Formats: sequence, structure tokens, C-alpha cells
Amino acid sequence: MEGTSGGFRKELVGKLLQLHFKDDKTKVSRDALRLVAELLKIFVVEAAIRSVRQAQAEDLALVDVDQLEKVLPQLLLDF
Repeated sequence: MEGTSGGFRKELVGKLLQLHFKDDKTKVSRDALRLVAELLKIFVVEAAIRSVRQAQAEDLALVDVDQLEKVLPQLLLDF
């Protein structure tokens, strides 16, 4: 899995970061890209876990976007 770190391609993470830099000449190190990719992975996994728990609390067999919307505010506060 060359070029991937924690499920997110380094190129994608780099592009996402570059979109939000004010100075186009800003560079991101390889270690920083790996760290941000790992953080994104942890965030996505945590969102999925919390959504599943919310669906279980509502006695639902499937997780829908509604459960994600319910857990997202607290998730954002936690991160």
C-alpha cells in the first residue's frame, strides 16, 4: 500500500491541506502528512463507531446518516 497512510492517500491529504493554506508556497513534510492522515483515519473510525452505538440505542439494524448527524456535534467537540 505504497502512498497510503492509515487509509488516506498522502496526495489527497496534501491537496486538502494545500486548499486551506493562505500562501501557495507553504510546504508540508512527509511526517506531517502521515500524522494528518492518521488523525483523519481516527476521526472517521470514531464517527462510525459512535454512529453504530447511536443506531443500537435507537434499536435500528442499519446505520443511516441520521445517526451520524446526531453524534457529529459531540464528536467535533471531542476532537
